[in-house]
Amino acid sequence: MSHGVEHLRLAQADSGEQPWRAWGPYLAERAWGTVREDYSEHGTAWDYLPHDHARSRAYRWNDDGMGGICDERQTFCFALALWNGVDPILKERMFGLGGDGGNHGEDAKEYWWYQDSTPTHSWMSWRYHYPQREFPYDELVRVNGQRSREESEYELVDTGVFDEDRYWAVTVDYAKATPRDMCIAVMIANRGPAAATLHVLPTLWFRNTWSWGLPNRPKPSLAGRPGRLEGTHRTLGRLLLEGQDAPPALVCDNETNAQRLWGQPGTTMYPKDGINDHLIADAPTVNPAGVGTKGSLHYVLTLGPGESHTIRLRLAQSEDGAGGLDLGVDWESVMRLRKAEADEFFAEIIPAAATPDEAAVARQGIAGLMWGKQFYHFDVKQWLTGDPGSAPPPPGRRYGRNNAWRHMNSFDVISMPDSWEYPWYAAWDLAFHCVSISRVDPGFAKQQLLLLLREWYMHPNGQIPAYEWAFGDVNPPVHAWAALRVFEIDGGRDFDFLGRVMHKLLLNFTWWVNRKDIGGNNVFEGGFLGLDNVGPFDRSAALPVAGVLEQSDGTGWMAMYALNLLDMAVCLALNDRTYVDMATKFFEHFAYIAEAAYQQGLWDEEDSFFYDQLRLPDGHKLPLKVRSIVGLLPLAATTRLTAATLSRLPELANRLRWLRYSQEYADVISARRLSAEGRQQRLLSMVGQDQLLRILARMLDPEEFLSPYGIRTLSRAHLEKPFTVSLGGSDFTVGYEPAESTSGLFGGNSNWRGPVWMPVNYLLIEALREYAAFFGDDLLAEYPTGSQKKIPLARIADDLSRRLISLFVPDEDGHRPIYGANEFLQKHPDWKDLIVFPEYFHGDNGAGLGAWHQTGWTALIVDLILTLPR
Repeated sequence: MSHGVEHLRLAQADSGEQPWRAWGPYLAERAWGTVREDYSEHGTAWDYLPHDHARSRAYRWNDDGMGGICDERQTFCFALALWNGVDPILKERMFGLGGDGGNHGEDAKEYWWYQDSTPTHSWMSWRYHYPQREFPYDELVRVNGQRSREESEYELVDTGVFDEDRYWAVTVDYAKATPRDMCIAVMIANRGPAAATLHVLPTLWFRNTWSWGLPNRPKPSLAGRPGRLEGTHRTLGRLLLEGQDAPPALVCDNETNAQRLWGQPGTTMYPKDGINDHLIADAPTVNPAGVGTKGSLHYVLTLGPGESHTIRLRLAQSEDGAGGLDLGVDWESVMRLRKAEADEFFAEIIPAAATPDEAAVARQGIAGLMWGKQFYHFDVKQWLTGDPGSAPPPPGRRYGRNNAWRHMNSFDVISMPDSWEYPWYAAWDLAFHCVSISRVDPGFAKQQLLLLLREWYMHPNGQIPAYEWAFGDVNPPVHAWAALRVFEIDGGRDFDFLGRVMHKLLLNFTWWVNRKDIGGNNVFEGGFLGLDNVGPFDRSAALPVAGVLEQSDGTGWMAMYALNLLDMAVCLALNDRTYVDMATKFFEHFAYIAEAAYQQGLWDEEDSFFYDQLRLPDGHKLPLKVRSIVGLLPLAATTRLTAATLSRLPELANRLRWLRYSQEYADVISARRLSAEGRQQRLLSMVGQDQLLRILARMLDPEEFLSPYGIRTLSRAHLEKPFTVSLGGSDFTVGYEPAESTSGLFGGNSNWRGPVWMPVNYLLIEALREYAAFFGDDLLAEYPTGSQKKIPLARIADDLSRRLISLFVPDEDGHRPIYGANEFLQKHPDWKDLIVFPEYFHGDNGAGLGAWHQTGWTALIVDLILTLPR
């Protein structure tokens, strides 16, 4: 198949011929309330730099803005600011509640959408709905603070601020003329019934790197005149923002307003919030000389009802010291051509057999992944010790959060889980992101997987960093799985990438074996493993009694990890025989782990399920009989070896033959049969055929795990029969909760006690396809359980994929399940086709929950759409 211009740009970027990824949407939607900006003694990030401080305080590590872009080092930033004439502050960044402000944890209280983006960001589109009435900041804080965990969140649409359609629909389109020349269209539409006025402020600034007393950080400069902002920077050279119609330029300094925040003298009369104060209060806080480090072009638009207007802008690095930027015919040509090239690119990616609604979901899902790439800067040692030009941090910080990760120094563009609620990478989230990213940009996906394994990320002991709130927490070991999937999607030819990943994962696998198998018995601990609230007590904290929590999911993850490394070693050994020993090592290690799950008591024969268990100091074992995703994850530990592979790797074949004759390992390595092509193959699986069918009987039961929209994370049987265990004089209970959790046990607004989560559904579907490839149509399972209908596993996987896809596409009544019972979002013609990608979904009705912009791993839906058999 021939490839279009966007594929050529990707090839040029990967080869270093043209830096097409140099500029992109790498500016976070939120930088306040993050660990990086927290210099408090006790780690109270949300309090140390709250939203109210964000407009006035220069950020230390990275900046934020609305629908913005920056270069890959975030030297400069460009974003949109708005003012409806009645708000108490400019709208420069998205508002939301901190972790202690929402009744279900942190939560953005605005509406914006990532509508489009090519992987090189040659074309992008962003949408925002801004109320014309005063934004109800105080009301949102007050009402959410009054609500309990048993009540729903109070959202912006609930305040009535959008009644009568009194809002502005704001769309920003970007099109690259060259890697560092961006044409920009800001389209403003008055959706209200009356004429209204909006201040539109395209804003350009330099990230503050000069205020911290570090060497070789000269201060750049920005000069403004009507219709133009011109920046000068020692590494960027000349940076020019040109705007049509010559609006006035307002310029201040991207420096902290110490007077407002702490009543102390500042370093400038025109601080970071100078443009805000000048417009809102007519304060003399913009520099009359038009120079500084932050500037806006000030447009004032009065539009009638239903009227719209487009502002043309262009941002570029320019060598010409006098010339301007074209906003006429060339601008129009670039905008039109890049949009057409984006359409061409996605027509090649999305199957023609996909429905228009599915295609729209796939394209917007990819857009969210692309917009989720953010510049991430965090030197942990510098953060712990403080900057030369700032007051030293409290002494306790040196022994607090992340103090064991002093080696870590991040200065990269990284795929984030969510642009607002999770503006920091998470290791296992990122692994899932890369699967869908590889469908459009395998080069970036591979770079991301390798990045977290580099020496300045991975701990010297072999641990992969989890996330900035606690790098030492333990995420599930899915890096090897993701690397294999990316390798396969990319054509299965980049053995250099696979080898680099494997060498580093050998260290990580050893860390797991040494640190998370306390008893040395091949069953694993691990902690909460990303599954917030899944157990009766916090699995990342100290146990309520003495003992060790042996985890079925931790053990299943490690069995899967061993098989992933086996598959990697086999791929590499077929070209380089030095990897044969690694293949036999991970084959045997898998067998040890899989056998131990049964011998050490994680498998409950009577219940046909895997459970966590407490191993007490006296040797007694207490099973925690919670039927949750914990007991389904061992299904994912499966792979196939063909006779052809074993014939080319006789050492592996000999070890397999030797272990097969050992009765204790027979169940996990004995299955052998002909494939549909008539080739001999062998199944390696943590569950045998009998256990598989028995577990599936629970997983595919509508009264337990099977919902209309995928697999729940907790059996619905626990609605009527919650699990309770008494330990240390206290009772600990798990009950089915299909939506936000009523427990703050771990993870704020995250809940794994009933909702549908995309990543584990994806793994289970993939596992079913692996079993189907082995058993073919010879193995049938009742689906749904109780229906008396038995069908092949491949058809079950297809139907589960369709259930997940149905979350996002309109049903026969035109409703998208993700929007739940909200009729405004379901029916309003200007809102209903704007698609979000929530963090997780209501276990019974599919409504989107948690972070609404978490395109991250929820964008696995893209992969399901692209690969669904039609």
